Amino acid sequence: MFSFRNDYSELCHENILKKLAENNHAQFDGYSDDVASKRVISQLKTILDNQDVDIHFLSGGTQTNLVAISTILKPYQGVIAADTGHIATHETGAIEATGHKVITVKAENGKIKPYMIKSVIDEHYSDDSREHATQPAMVYISNPTELGTVYTRDELADLKTICKAYDIPLYMDGARLAQVLANKDTNISLKDLPNLCDLFYIGGTKNGALFGECLVISNENYKKDFRYNLKQRGALLAKGFSISLQYEALFEDDLYIKLGAKSNKNAKYIADELKKLNIKFLVPVESNQLFPILDNKLIEKLRKEYLFYTWQIIDENNSAVRLCISWDTPNEIVKKFIEDVKKYI
Repeated sequence: MFSFRNDYSELCHENILKKLAENNHAQFDGYSDDVASKRVISQLKTILDNQDVDIHFLSGGTQTNLVAISTILKPYQGVIAADTGHIATHETGAIEATGHKVITVKAENGKIKPYMIKSVIDEHYSDDSREHATQPAMVYISNPTELGTVYTRDELADLKTICKAYDIPLYMDGARLAQVLANKDTNISLKDLPNLCDLFYIGGTKNGALFGECLVISNENYKKDFRYNLKQRGALLAKGFSISLQYEALFEDDLYIKLGAKSNKNAKYIADELKKLNIKFLVPVESNQLFPILDNKLIEKLRKEYLFYTWQIIDENNSAVRLCISWDTPNEIVKKFIEDVKKYI
Protein backbone atom coordinates (compact mmCIF):
# COMPACT_ATOMS: atom_id res chain seq x y z
CA MET A 1 0.00 0.00 0.00
CA PHE A 2 1.54 3.31 -1.10
CA SER A 3 0.30 6.67 0.13
CA PHE A 4 -0.44 9.65 -2.09
CA ARG A 5 -2.22 11.38 0.80
CA ASN A 6 0.48 13.94 1.52
CA ASP A 7 4.09 14.97 0.95
CA TYR A 8 5.35 14.58 4.51
CA SER A 9 4.86 10.86 5.18
CA GLU A 10 8.58 10.15 4.87
CA LEU A 11 10.91 11.10 7.71
CA CYS A 12 13.40 13.39 5.94
CA HIS A 13 16.07 13.58 3.26
CA GLU A 14 19.25 11.70 4.14
CA ASN A 15 21.34 14.91 3.86
CA ILE A 16 19.41 16.28 6.81
CA LEU A 17 20.03 13.17 8.87
CA LYS A 18 23.71 13.48 8.03
CA LYS A 19 23.78 17.16 9.03
CA LEU A 20 22.05 16.45 12.33
CA ALA A 21 24.34 13.50 13.05
CA GLU A 22 27.41 15.63 12.38
CA ASN A 23 26.21 18.12 14.99
CA ASN A 24 24.66 15.63 17.40
CA HIS A 25 27.16 16.11 20.22
CA ALA A 26 27.77 19.83 19.72
CA GLN A 27 26.40 22.24 22.31
CA PHE A 28 24.30 25.20 21.19
CA ASP A 29 22.67 28.15 22.88
CA GLY A 30 18.88 28.08 22.95
CA TYR A 31 16.03 29.84 21.18
CA SER A 32 17.80 30.31 17.81
CA ASP A 33 20.45 32.48 19.45
CA ASP A 34 23.16 29.95 18.59
CA VAL A 35 26.06 29.97 16.17
CA ALA A 36 24.40 27.53 13.77
CA SER A 37 21.15 29.50 13.53
CA LYS A 38 23.03 32.77 13.08
CA ARG A 39 25.16 31.20 10.35
CA VAL A 40 22.15 29.80 8.51
CA ILE A 41 20.23 33.07 8.80
CA SER A 42 23.19 34.85 7.25
CA GLN A 43 23.31 32.29 4.43
CA LEU A 44 19.58 32.66 3.76
CA LYS A 45 19.84 36.44 3.68
CA THR A 46 22.50 36.07 1.01
CA ILE A 47 20.31 33.69 -0.99
CA LEU A 48 17.40 36.14 -0.66
CA ASP A 49 19.77 38.96 -1.66
CA ASN A 50 18.40 40.98 1.23
CA GLN A 51 20.28 41.71 4.44
CA ASP A 52 17.38 43.59 6.01
CA VAL A 53 14.86 40.75 6.40
CA ASP A 54 14.17 39.10 9.74
CA ILE A 55 14.18 35.29 9.78
CA HIS A 56 12.55 33.01 12.35
CA PHE A 57 12.41 29.21 12.56
CA LEU A 58 9.13 27.57 13.63
CA SER A 59 8.05 23.96 13.92
CA GLY A 60 5.04 23.73 11.57
CA GLY A 61 2.81 25.50 9.08
CA THR A 62 -0.29 26.03 11.20
CA GLN A 63 1.86 27.40 14.00
CA THR A 64 3.62 29.75 11.59
CA ASN A 65 0.34 31.04 10.16
CA LEU A 66 -1.13 31.50 13.61
CA VAL A 67 1.86 33.41 15.00
CA ALA A 68 2.36 35.59 11.92
CA ILE A 69 -1.27 36.58 11.53
CA SER A 70 -1.99 37.10 15.23
CA THR A 71 1.12 39.25 15.63
CA ILE A 72 0.22 41.61 12.82
CA LEU A 73 -3.53 42.05 13.27
CA LYS A 74 -5.13 44.26 15.87
CA PRO A 75 -7.90 42.65 17.97
CA TYR A 76 -10.71 43.98 15.76
CA GLN A 77 -9.13 43.04 12.43
CA GLY A 78 -9.42 40.03 10.13
CA VAL A 79 -7.53 38.43 7.26
CA ILE A 80 -8.77 37.97 3.69
CA ALA A 81 -8.28 34.46 2.31
CA ALA A 82 -9.55 32.21 -0.46
CA ASP A 83 -12.53 30.06 0.50
CA THR A 84 -10.26 27.08 -0.22
CA GLY A 85 -7.33 28.57 1.72
CA HIS A 86 -5.56 26.48 4.31
CA ILE A 87 -6.34 28.83 7.21
CA ALA A 88 -10.02 28.71 6.23
CA THR A 89 -10.37 24.97 5.75
CA HIS A 90 -7.63 22.87 7.33
CA GLU A 91 -6.42 24.55 10.50
CA THR A 92 -9.31 23.80 12.87
CA GLY A 93 -10.12 27.47 13.36
CA ALA A 94 -6.61 28.28 14.59
CA ILE A 95 -6.79 31.87 13.36
CA GLU A 96 -10.30 32.40 14.75
CA ALA A 97 -9.11 30.98 18.06
CA THR A 98 -6.74 33.96 18.32
CA GLY A 99 -9.75 36.28 17.97
CA HIS A 100 -9.31 37.13 14.28
CA LYS A 101 -11.92 36.39 11.64
CA VAL A 102 -10.94 34.77 8.35
CA ILE A 103 -12.80 36.73 5.66
CA THR A 104 -13.21 34.34 2.75
CA VAL A 105 -13.67 35.16 -0.93
CA LYS A 106 -14.68 32.75 -3.68
CA ALA A 107 -11.41 31.89 -5.35
CA GLU A 108 -10.67 31.11 -8.99
CA ASN A 109 -8.93 27.72 -9.08
CA GLY A 110 -7.73 28.40 -5.55
CA LYS A 111 -6.38 31.88 -6.32
CA ILE A 112 -7.29 35.30 -4.99
CA LYS A 113 -7.47 38.08 -7.57
CA PRO A 114 -6.87 41.80 -6.90
CA TYR A 115 -10.50 42.71 -7.66
CA MET A 116 -11.62 40.36 -4.86
CA ILE A 117 -9.47 42.21 -2.34
CA LYS A 118 -10.74 45.54 -3.62
CA SER A 119 -14.34 44.39 -3.37
CA VAL A 120 -14.00 43.26 0.27
CA ILE A 121 -12.24 46.42 1.41
CA ASP A 122 -14.43 48.84 -0.55
CA GLU A 123 -17.57 47.15 0.74
CA HIS A 124 -16.31 47.47 4.31
CA TYR A 125 -15.42 51.15 4.12
CA SER A 126 -18.58 52.11 2.23
CA ASP A 127 -20.64 50.82 5.17
CA ASP A 128 -21.62 53.67 7.51
CA SER A 129 -21.75 51.19 10.38
CA ARG A 130 -18.40 49.58 9.57
CA GLU A 131 -17.22 49.85 13.19
CA HIS A 132 -19.63 47.00 13.92
CA ALA A 133 -17.86 44.68 11.45
CA THR A 134 -14.46 43.03 11.33
CA GLN A 135 -11.97 45.28 9.59
CA PRO A 136 -10.15 43.59 6.67
CA ALA A 137 -6.49 44.31 7.34
CA MET A 138 -4.36 41.58 5.77
CA VAL A 139 -4.31 39.23 2.77
CA TYR A 140 -3.31 35.58 3.11
CA ILE A 141 -2.40 33.38 0.16
CA SER A 142 -0.61 30.09 -0.19
CA ASN A 143 1.67 29.39 -3.13
CA PRO A 144 0.97 26.80 -4.42
CA THR A 145 -2.68 27.11 -3.48
CA GLU A 146 -4.66 24.43 -1.70
CA LEU A 147 -5.58 23.15 -5.17
CA GLY A 148 -1.99 22.97 -6.38
CA THR A 149 -2.27 25.95 -8.73
CA VAL A 150 0.54 28.51 -8.60
CA TYR A 151 0.80 32.29 -8.56
CA THR A 152 3.23 33.69 -11.09
CA ARG A 153 5.57 36.58 -10.40
CA ASP A 154 3.24 38.98 -12.21
CA GLU A 155 0.23 37.75 -10.23
CA LEU A 156 2.08 38.25 -6.96
CA ALA A 157 3.12 41.73 -8.08
CA ASP A 158 -0.52 42.59 -8.82
CA LEU A 159 -1.58 41.38 -5.37
CA LYS A 160 1.22 43.36 -3.76
CA THR A 161 0.14 46.49 -5.64
CA ILE A 162 -3.46 46.30 -4.43
CA CYS A 163 -2.35 45.54 -0.88
CA LYS A 164 0.01 48.49 -0.91
CA ALA A 165 -2.75 50.75 -2.22
CA TYR A 166 -4.87 49.85 0.81
CA ASP A 167 -1.89 49.81 3.19
CA ILE A 168 -2.37 46.19 4.27
CA PRO A 169 0.23 43.39 4.31
CA LEU A 170 0.43 40.47 1.90
CA TYR A 171 1.36 37.24 3.66
CA MET A 172 2.30 34.14 1.68
CA ASP A 173 2.12 30.63 3.10
CA GLY A 174 5.02 28.79 1.45
CA ALA A 175 4.45 25.28 2.77
CA ARG A 176 5.14 23.98 -0.75
CA LEU A 177 7.22 26.91 -1.98
CA ALA A 178 9.85 24.57 -3.45
CA GLN A 179 7.36 23.46 -6.10
CA VAL A 180 6.73 27.10 -7.09
CA LEU A 181 10.44 27.88 -7.34
CA ALA A 182 10.99 24.71 -9.40
CA ASN A 183 8.19 25.63 -11.82
CA LYS A 184 9.91 27.88 -14.36
CA ASP A 185 6.58 29.18 -15.64
CA THR A 186 6.10 31.14 -12.42
CA ASN A 187 9.23 33.22 -13.08
CA ILE A 188 9.74 33.46 -9.31
CA SER A 189 13.03 33.20 -7.47
CA LEU A 190 13.68 33.49 -3.75
CA LYS A 191 15.25 36.90 -4.37
CA ASP A 192 11.90 38.21 -5.64
CA LEU A 193 9.88 37.34 -2.57
CA PRO A 194 11.01 40.01 -0.07
CA ASN A 195 9.79 42.61 -2.58
CA LEU A 196 6.59 40.78 -3.49
CA CYS A 197 5.43 39.87 0.03
CA ASP A 198 5.49 41.64 3.38
CA LEU A 199 6.16 38.29 4.97
CA PHE A 200 6.29 34.70 3.77
CA TYR A 201 7.66 31.37 4.84
CA ILE A 202 9.93 28.86 3.16
CA GLY A 203 8.34 25.49 3.85
CA GLY A 204 10.47 22.62 5.07
CA THR A 205 8.07 20.03 6.48
CA LYS A 206 6.61 19.24 3.04
CA ASN A 207 9.90 19.30 1.18
CA GLY A 208 12.31 16.93 2.83
CA ALA A 209 12.73 18.37 6.32
CA LEU A 210 12.17 16.37 9.47
CA PHE A 211 10.01 19.30 10.60
CA GLY A 212 10.23 23.07 10.47
CA GLU A 213 9.36 26.23 8.58
CA CYS A 214 11.39 29.38 7.95
CA LEU A 215 9.45 32.65 8.30
CA VAL A 216 10.83 35.72 6.52
CA ILE A 217 9.62 39.21 7.46
CA SER A 218 10.55 41.93 4.97
CA ASN A 219 8.24 44.75 6.09
CA GLU A 220 9.85 46.84 8.85
CA ASN A 221 6.46 47.47 10.47
CA TYR A 222 6.15 43.85 11.60
CA LYS A 223 9.63 43.05 12.85
CA LYS A 224 9.69 44.74 16.26
CA ASP A 225 9.00 42.45 19.22
CA PHE A 226 7.99 39.52 17.00
CA ARG A 227 9.83 37.10 19.28
CA TYR A 228 7.52 38.04 22.18
CA ASN A 229 4.58 36.51 20.34
CA LEU A 230 6.72 33.57 19.27
CA LYS A 231 7.34 32.82 22.93
CA GLN A 232 3.77 33.39 24.07
CA ARG A 233 2.43 31.08 21.36
CA GLY A 234 4.86 28.31 22.28
CA ALA A 235 6.77 28.73 19.04
CA LEU A 236 10.14 29.93 20.34
CA LEU A 237 11.87 26.56 20.42
CA ALA A 238 14.63 25.93 22.94
CA LYS A 239 16.34 23.76 20.31
CA GLY A 240 15.95 26.24 17.47
CA PHE A 241 19.17 24.89 15.99
CA SER A 242 17.38 21.61 15.26
CA ILE A 243 15.50 23.50 12.51
CA SER A 244 18.19 25.87 11.29
CA LEU A 245 20.62 22.99 10.69
CA GLN A 246 18.00 21.32 8.51
CA TYR A 247 17.72 24.44 6.38
CA GLU A 248 21.46 24.53 6.02
CA ALA A 249 21.27 21.05 4.49
CA LEU A 250 18.28 21.95 2.31
CA PHE A 251 20.07 24.89 0.74
CA GLU A 252 23.36 23.16 0.07
CA ASP A 253 23.84 22.39 -3.64
CA ASP A 254 20.27 23.60 -4.43
CA LEU A 255 18.76 20.53 -2.75
CA TYR A 256 15.59 22.46 -1.86
CA ILE A 257 14.82 23.27 -5.51
CA LYS A 258 15.86 19.82 -6.72
CA LEU A 259 13.39 18.12 -4.37
CA GLY A 260 10.60 20.43 -5.52
CA ALA A 261 11.47 19.77 -9.15
CA LYS A 262 11.41 16.00 -8.62
CA SER A 263 7.91 16.05 -7.15
CA ASN A 264 6.69 18.38 -9.90
CA LYS A 265 8.17 16.11 -12.59
CA ASN A 266 6.46 13.00 -11.22
CA ALA A 267 3.17 14.86 -10.89
CA LYS A 268 3.42 16.03 -14.49
CA TYR A 269 4.15 12.50 -15.65
CA ILE A 270 0.99 11.20 -13.98
CA ALA A 271 -1.05 14.11 -15.36
CA ASP A 272 0.21 13.61 -18.91
CA GLU A 273 -0.45 9.88 -18.83
CA LEU A 274 -3.95 10.31 -17.39
CA LYS A 275 -4.78 12.90 -20.05
CA LYS A 276 -3.86 10.32 -22.71
CA LEU A 277 -6.62 8.20 -21.19
CA ASN A 278 -9.06 11.12 -21.59
CA ILE A 279 -9.20 11.68 -17.85
CA LYS A 280 -10.06 15.25 -16.94
CA PHE A 281 -8.86 17.31 -13.98
CA LEU A 282 -10.63 19.55 -11.48
CA VAL A 283 -7.96 22.25 -11.90
CA PRO A 284 -4.79 22.59 -13.99
CA VAL A 285 -1.79 20.60 -12.73
CA GLU A 286 0.93 23.13 -11.87
CA SER A 287 2.80 21.64 -8.92
CA ASN A 288 2.91 18.37 -6.96
CA GLN A 289 -0.83 18.06 -6.28
CA LEU A 290 -3.19 16.56 -8.85
CA PHE A 291 -6.98 16.39 -8.80
CA PRO A 292 -8.06 13.91 -11.49
CA ILE A 293 -11.75 13.18 -11.93
CA LEU A 294 -12.17 9.40 -11.83
CA ASP A 295 -14.99 6.93 -12.09
CA ASN A 296 -16.02 5.82 -8.60
CA LYS A 297 -15.55 2.16 -9.52
CA LEU A 298 -11.99 2.90 -10.63
CA ILE A 299 -11.38 4.76 -7.37
CA GLU A 300 -12.44 1.74 -5.32
CA LYS A 301 -10.12 -0.55 -7.27
CA LEU A 302 -7.17 1.81 -6.85
CA ARG A 303 -7.82 2.07 -3.11
CA LYS A 304 -6.78 -1.56 -2.75
CA GLU A 305 -3.18 -0.52 -3.44
CA TYR A 306 -3.00 3.24 -2.88
CA LEU A 307 -4.01 5.73 -0.22
CA PHE A 308 -5.44 9.07 -1.38
CA TYR A 309 -8.26 11.46 -0.54
CA THR A 310 -11.57 11.92 -2.29
CA TRP A 311 -11.65 15.69 -2.70
CA GLN A 312 -14.97 16.49 -4.35
CA ILE A 313 -18.01 14.54 -5.55
CA ILE A 314 -18.65 15.50 -9.17
CA ASP A 315 -21.78 13.44 -9.83
CA GLU A 316 -23.22 10.08 -8.85
CA ASN A 317 -20.59 8.23 -10.88
CA ASN A 318 -17.47 10.37 -10.66
CA SER A 319 -15.35 12.07 -8.01
CA ALA A 320 -12.23 14.22 -7.97
CA VAL A 321 -9.43 12.71 -5.91
CA ARG A 322 -6.25 14.33 -4.64
CA LEU A 323 -2.89 12.76 -5.39
CA CYS A 324 -0.03 14.46 -3.55
CA ILE A 325 3.43 13.62 -4.87
CA SER A 326 6.25 13.70 -2.36
CA TRP A 327 9.89 14.72 -2.76
CA ASP A 328 10.59 11.04 -2.05
CA THR A 329 7.93 9.33 -4.19
CA PRO A 330 9.80 6.64 -6.19
CA ASN A 331 9.65 6.92 -9.98
CA GLU A 332 8.72 3.25 -10.20
CA ILE A 333 5.66 3.81 -7.99
CA VAL A 334 4.51 6.62 -10.25
CA LYS A 335 4.81 4.36 -13.30
CA LYS A 336 3.09 1.49 -11.52
CA PHE A 337 0.18 3.75 -10.61
CA ILE A 338 -0.39 4.56 -14.27
CA GLU A 339 -0.14 0.88 -15.19
CA ASP A 340 -2.77 0.05 -12.60
CA VAL A 341 -5.08 2.79 -13.86
CA LYS A 342 -4.79 1.34 -17.37
CA LYS A 343 -5.44 -2.13 -15.98
CA TYR A 344 -8.58 -1.12 -14.11
CA ILE A 345 -10.02 1.48 -16.43
